[in-house]
Amino acid sequence: MSRDLVPMTDNDSESLFVTAQDGLRLHVRRYGAAGAPGLPVVCLPGLARTADDFAPLATALAADDAAPRRVFALDYRGRGQSGYDRNPANYNFTVELADVLAVLSALDIGRAVFVGTSRGGLLTMLLAAARPGAIAGAVLNDIGPAIEPKGLMRIKGYVGKLPEPQSFEEGAEILRRLFDMQFPKLMAEDWLAFARRSWVEHKGRLRPTYDVRLAATLKGVEMSRPLPPLWNEFDALARIPLLVVRGANSDILSPETVQAMRQRRQEMETVEVPDQGHAPLLVEPEIIARIGDFARRCASAPQR
Repeated sequence: MSRDLVPMTDNDSESLFVTAQDGLRLHVRRYGAAGAPGLPVVCLPGLARTADDFAPLATALAADDAAPRRVFALDYRGRGQSGYDRNPANYNFTVELADVLAVLSALDIGRAVFVGTSRGGLLTMLLAAARPGAIAGAVLNDIGPAIEPKGLMRIKGYVGKLPEPQSFEEGAEILRRLFDMQFPKLMAEDWLAFARRSWVEHKGRLRPTYDVRLAATLKGVEMSRPLPPLWNEFDALARIPLLVVRGANSDILSPETVQAMRQRRQEMETVEVPDQGHAPLLVEPEIIARIGDFARRCASAPQR
């Protein structure tokens, strides 16, 4: 596996490109100095999301005066600046976990705190089962071993099916109509920023920042056929510091699932973000500070 370094226009970050096991090019955005001494953080986004979702959090964590660190935010295959797979059947957990492992190897990330939003949290649990020594701590953002079918059906209803906006302002309005019930306190500028993370200009048009064939990954999801729970994979995090973030309006991670997680992990930390649903944006100073404090404590926790 190879890697290339391409400077970003943003002084706070740079792009890295890693070649996956099958030759596909994977994009990773790195924040922080190459020799930063703090424990690295790896950010894994949601199903149809990109590394850009983590920019505020990653910038803050990398610049932490108490523990300056490198932060890596991944674009899965078919998302963001990563290559699109010719075979959409490869947009699955097995291949994506192998991609995460390829990135860790290529970038010499031996042990890190993982921040996983939605699908990224599921991949974090799968990584804990496959290579627990790689995880110094885990932040599961609005995801747990059991996923609410109603929320999955809602996601199935829009992934790969959003209308093509004529402008980012129109895109912001599309997103507001779709997510306003879950995020009632967002302002016009927040929806516009959300739109700029959801579409990209290409040949004079706006296209999604992901391969619309990702919709096929949800083809078999039905209310009557919930996804199998991942309690065994969650239990692989048993000896790893754990912080669970839940959006108060979430329809993916229920309070009952959080309680069941706590029964298995009584020392698990939790925080609920008011007025946000699936998934919390992780941009507020309070939640960034909480994750930063958690990451610092993971650095001093004994290795298992």
